Amino acid sequence: MTKLVPSPLVAIVTLTAVSIVAGIQVPTVGDMGTLPTTLPPFAIPQVPLNLETLNIIFPYALTLAIVGLLESLLTASLLDELTNTPSDKNQEAKGQGIANIISSFFGGMAGCAMIGQSVINIKSGGRGRLSTFSAGVWLLVFILVLGDWVRRIPMAALVAVMIMVSIGTFNWSSITQIRRIPRSETAAMLSTVLITVITHNLAIGVVIGIALSTVFFSRKVAKLVFVDTVLSPDGLHRTYSIAGQIFFVAIDDLLEKFNFHEELEKVTLDFSHAHIWDQAAVGAIDQIVLKFRRTGADVELVGLNEASATLLEKLAIHNDPDALEKMASH
Repeated sequence: MTKLVPSPLVAIVTLTAVSIVAGIQVPTVGDMGTLPTTLPPFAIPQVPLNLETLNIIFPYALTLAIVGLLESLLTASLLDELTNTPSDKNQEAKGQGIANIISSFFGGMAGCAMIGQSVINIKSGGRGRLSTFSAGVWLLVFILVLGDWVRRIPMAALVAVMIMVSIGTFNWSSITQIRRIPRSETAAMLSTVLITVITHNLAIGVVIGIALSTVFFSRKVAKLVFVDTVLSPDGLHRTYSIAGQIFFVAIDDLLEKFNFHEELEKVTLDFSHAHIWDQAAVGAIDQIVLKFRRTGADVELVGLNEASATLLEKLAIHNDPDALEKMASH
């Protein structure tokens, strides 16, 4: 009917008034626990500062940090999309960390950006940081000054608001376009949702989702390794031009692209359009070089970028006589 007053506030006030006037006995906010009546006092946590304490709190602190940062960054990205404005994610992360440290000295729990409350804020017309600050200040005022009324708010009113927030926040296009989205992305998305719902632990769902996305992405990148070959007119010199990202997932596909049965005098491996990432990739290059040398060919590596050349220099054994002798003895 009007945007002057936010619809969630209308719903909460109306349902509270109906339940009180009609005397409807429903669970209320007061039934969930005791609301504070005074400001929290400043206090330094009385815990021993030693490794034993760190071992106890570190696993929980790490989990809270991961989940908190992920939810805050997801919320910031969603609000950027809703308001068509950019945000400084580093500033948000720093602010959250400083606020949590200060909050702990007042007995507060670690917190992060809230998707539901943020969406309500945006839908209600809030755009600047003052709206976020106002939400916290007014919540404090309601609890301390209007605590008796807050206790009488039906939980059903808050549930109704959150259901509408969920409906408004859900990315419905992810369902309608599920056939167009790559199956790997759909699998990661569904796995994240299902595991989070089953375990009631967002951290586990996010970790599984990230792991699946990483595996699927690695497989895609591994398939983008190409090897072109050129044979010299005399048939004694072959050049292999390698392109793509060479790492542990791509090794098998890479090795299949070489013919080690040719009788050649020289083989050139051109890495001008490739990048070597890990020890497994270096090991694959060692295999290629050594197999060609066993057939009597002289192997030359060219076109390596600085990072790849440094990695080969540190880990490769095909030019290390001592390593080759040790390997031969085994």
